[in-house]
Amino acid sequence: MRCPFCGNPDTQVLDTRSSTEASSIRRRRKCPECDKRFTTYERVDLKMPRLVKKDGSRTDFDREKLVGSMMLALRKRPVSTDAVEGAVARIEEKLRSLGEREVPTSRVGDLVMRELAKLDKIAYIRFASVYRSFESPDDFREAVQEVKTKKGRRGT
Repeated sequence: MRCPFCGNPDTQVLDTRSSTEASSIRRRRKCPECDKRFTTYERVDLKMPRLVKKDGSRTDFDREKLVGSMMLALRKRPVSTDAVEGAVARIEEKLRSLGEREVPTSRVGDLVMRELAKLDKIAYIRFASVYRSFESPDDFREAVQEVKTKKGRRGT
């Protein structure tokens, strides 16, 4: 691994740890040339399906865009970054497990909605308002009722 500070091609691994889900490996490294330390992450790079937008255009899956949209819905909500990372990992795993080369963006939106419903009800409503293009207070009322109904079903 090349040192990001001085460009030295040889660095030493000081510590290696697996993530909690064993989906990635965290390595703490040190450059013998400039003596700086840095962290790298290693994870399996499986091919994600391409996304088909509503207009028929195709685009590559962008993990950062997915995290960004979820974080926007979760803004100022008491949800940890680790919980968001776990939700994103589950979405990615579900997309990979479909075994399809192309997936409609609506499928991704549905997966995000499902994960947000588990994480935070307010974030779920926020995301739903954009994803489903709410146009009236009745749309919000229906989404809130939907959340209440799901909560009631789990308790029985």
